[in-house]
Amino acid sequence: MLETGTQAPTFELETQDGESVSLSSFDGQRVVLYFYPRADTPGCTREAKSFRDHLAEFAEYDVAVVGVSDDPVADLASFDEKYDLGFTLLSDPDGSVGAAYDSYGERTIGDREMEITHRNTYVIGPDGEIERGYEGVSPDEHPEDVLADLADLAE
Repeated sequence: MLETGTQAPTFELETQDGESVSLSSFDGQRVVLYFYPRADTPGCTREAKSFRDHLAEFAEYDVAVVGVSDDPVADLASFDEKYDLGFTLLSDPDGSVGAAYDSYGERTIGDREMEITHRNTYVIGPDGEIERGYEGVSPDEHPEDVLADLADLAE
């Protein structure tokens, strides 16, 4: 995990709509940048729907929610449409952004070694510094944990 207080790595990736988005697109705003292994799988769907269901609370803190996986843009578009997610999903097809955030690499699933996005999250401050990091999160209550920390950061 990247250390709090360090500058977040810059990036530019395509959204589920095929638009280019960079970290600097969110200058002056907090960002919850969450990494997830695969769109439309059970855990990733629960996590995405939970972020969706809490979007109004994130908006109260002026926080953008952004999900990142190595899925192709078309898969992200289908995922967003199927669950009406309403936030930015980014395609990191080669895992380079995930790797820059210590959130991509080899993992054993069953009896196979795979290169995959790891389920980690960062809160990036308006100044581009990492304010919080969450490693190997549970997809079920994770957005609530992030919201609790945002309340502390807002004080």
